[in-house]
Amino acid sequence: MEDPEVPTEHLHESIEEKVEEAEKEIGKKGWNIYLAISTAFMAVLAALSSLQAGHNSDEALISQVKASDQWAYYQAKGLKYDITQLMLSSNTGQDTSKLRKKLNQYVADQADIKTEAQKDEKESAEHLERHVILSRAVTFFQVSIAISAIAILTRRRFLWYIALLLTLAGAFQFIMGNM
Repeated sequence: MEDPEVPTEHLHESIEEKVEEAEKEIGKKGWNIYLAISTAFMAVLAALSSLQAGHNSDEALISQVKASDQWAYYQAKGLKYDITQLMLSSNTGQDTSKLRKKLNQYVADQADIKTEAQKDEKESAEHLERHVILSRAVTFFQVSIAISAIAILTRRRFLWYIALLLTLAGAFQFIMGNM
């Protein structure tokens, strides 16, 4: 008598297939979680970079206004110098030592004012340079976020790797902008 055939082989194969499918699905979900967390991290870095870029833009503007004020003050001292010199040339016979002392003071004041104005201009340029670098970082982060979104929609892992590389480039720019 033959043993009854029990379809355990087929059942065993079916169970193994289901286990493999479940493992693949868990692997996909794990990748999706990493992608979501990294994208959130990219968004945080983009926000911080944007905040720093805006701050440096504001500081550049403030420094430039200070420099403009100093240059206006420099010109005012120059006008006072010219007026005093006219007074000196039209002043015949009177004591001119007081006017000459004022002329010397105006020249000294202008030198100090010029130094301050140039310092403010330099500070403005430095803040503007940082602003540009940090704006570049924001761009890298925004592009990496967009590529991450495409990666999750298309389920293409290599796009996520590209987004991570762009995030590293943005992080480098962020560090350079804050040095």
